[in-house]
Amino acid sequence: MSKFNIDNDAIRQLAELLDETNLTEIEVADGDNKIRVARQGTTYAAAPAPVAAAPVAAAAPTAASSGDLSSHPGCVKSPMVGVVYFAPEPGAAPFITAGSTVAEGQTLMLIEAMKTFNPIRAPKAGKISQIIATDGNPVEYDEPLVIIE
Repeated sequence: MSKFNIDNDAIRQLAELLDETNLTEIEVADGDNKIRVARQGTTYAAAPAPVAAAPVAAAAPTAASSGDLSSHPGCVKSPMVGVVYFAPEPGAAPFITAGSTVAEGQTLMLIEAMKTFNPIRAPKAGKISQIIATDGNPVEYDEPLVIIE
């Protein structure tokens, strides 16, 4: 049986992220070590996640409207769990709007995770035909964000 060192600070940060984003659970991995923190009511449960665990499918707020879109060839999916922002700062113009044309590598939005703003860039050039995510709302890993035609 291998020894697993528990990082209490990491668990606290994950619990804070759950509070900030209103998510019910989050899982992070570092090599063979994984930590999953899940909210049950107002309490938290933290435990090492099994290394060979199957990915947990989370119900996204837009699951009904985006379920069919996740297989679209122009679908840009979230690479992480966090909160989506379509503008660089409050009151600023958004990076994209429906119908706008984008270049490959252009910033589409920011996803805030662990108090870090991560730019999500266009994987290809094209026209934004649909914006699925909602500004200021949490997103799950692999959740559809926008469609580029």
